[in-house]
Amino acid sequence: MFNSLSDRLTATFKNLRGKGRLTEADVDATVREIRRALLDADVAVPVVREFTGQVRERALGAEVSGALNPSQQIVKIVNEELVEILGGETRRIRLAKTGPTIIMLAGLQGAGKTTLAGKLAKWLKAQGHSPILVAADLQRPNAVTQLQVVGQRAGVPVFAPHPGATSELEHPAGDPVAVSRAGVEEARQKLHDVVIVDTAGRLGVDADMMEQARQIRRAIVPNEVLFVIDSMIGQDAVNTAMAFDEGVNFTGIVLSKLDGDARGGAALSVASVTGKPVMFASTGESLDDFELFHPDRMASRILDMGDVLTLIEQAEKSWDKDEAARMAKKFADQEDFTLDDFLAQMQQIRNMGSMKKMLMMMPGAQNIRQQLEQFDEREIDRVEAIVRSMTPHERLAPKIINGSRRARIAKGSGVHVSEVNGLLERFAQAQKMMKKMAQGGGMPGMPGMPGMGPGGGARKGAKSAPKKKARSGNPAKAAQELRDAEARRASAAKALPTGAAFGQQGGDFDPSQLNLPKGFDKFLGGK
Repeated sequence: MFNSLSDRLTATFKNLRGKGRLTEADVDATVREIRRALLDADVAVPVVREFTGQVRERALGAEVSGALNPSQQIVKIVNEELVEILGGETRRIRLAKTGPTIIMLAGLQGAGKTTLAGKLAKWLKAQGHSPILVAADLQRPNAVTQLQVVGQRAGVPVFAPHPGATSELEHPAGDPVAVSRAGVEEARQKLHDVVIVDTAGRLGVDADMMEQARQIRRAIVPNEVLFVIDSMIGQDAVNTAMAFDEGVNFTGIVLSKLDGDARGGAALSVASVTGKPVMFASTGESLDDFELFHPDRMASRILDMGDVLTLIEQAEKSWDKDEAARMAKKFADQEDFTLDDFLAQMQQIRNMGSMKKMLMMMPGAQNIRQQLEQFDEREIDRVEAIVRSMTPHERLAPKIINGSRRARIAKGSGVHVSEVNGLLERFAQAQKMMKKMAQGGGMPGMPGMPGMGPGGGARKGAKSAPKKKARSGNPAKAAQELRDAEARRASAAKALPTGAAFGQQGGDFDPSQLNLPKGFDKFLGGK
């Protein structure tokens, strides 16, 4: 959504690098480029004028003139001002103290309210709530049916006593106000703690639409009124938002279609003009493409500083803790990294969502955006097909895969033999790297790592680790070797003294005794 704006701002800041002191002319030129970038992104003119005025005033102040790196200070100022016009801080749903929390959705037709109702319900369900959807949009043809389908996909019940209109010529039979009121009562009886009311929209703002929305609001007295706006509508977003704010006095904004290729000025304009916070963002077509809106993280994305916190949250939500503990133990025991492990790790990454979206959250991703856009998500499927076409023993000992086996694997996975060869070569490199790290040697080729010389090679005089005996190509013999290795490890563990390397006498190892980063203990098998 913000690719064009991000490119323009990044190019502007590059011109400031290397300057030990910024003159007033430098600041004016930078502010002028920022103004052009924001106007090209369809940001409302009053917002642009206020934003650039604040940036210029602060840039000419003492915080820049006295800074060691003035260009970085300018970036910091722009980042803080972006956060401010995006809402300042993360705003969460205010839950009702007693009874169900009532959320009313409002917006124009085509903004994505019905789909977003399902996304919000699924997101709330994942947070431990018990939501129910109320189909109060009886105006748009088949809107009730659509909400029922979305609710079924989200695993959330839908209250729909009236089918609504099925064609443009048909007059809706039910009363949206009565349906909304009955939906709230249904939630109380069925003990649902959140009610999401999907109301009707129009192709444009009109008096009838606003009056109906006002009546629904008076009838159900919602805790939150969320205004759903299409992020791709451009300058008209401000007029629409102001009309809805005057009509229903919404409490928060939801940006839909944030994954589109439009300029994205609506996101920067609406919150600033209305003074209402952006609370959620819809970032795709899937019901899982929905996230809490963090102004500081969005500002970081726009300035190409990445969004690592969101990436970590997605990883923690989808990562299998048992699998992570198994891999940590295998890593600590210096066992070989096999193709089965490789396949398990790939499946974990796939559970996190689109690889392209994840990579775009990394700092500096705009520099390789063209390569990322050309990245084929199906490449992961091809790699998985290749590995699954191997026998269990081939995954355990890939060195036995000769020419005839490679031809069979390629035929079974529907790829060329060259792709099988490439995967095996990459896996061999990854296996060497994992083995080197497990032995405490650090990343191969990285200067300054333990066991490495200044240039990344092994230090002279350093004792090399004893070479591990290659696993036999005979399946029965290889299995016997694995059993013997397990028996040796078990006997060695019994022979260890009660004292531990960290000075702990007996008992289990407690990672909290180490000075590790917060949350790191889970990678060591902690709870």
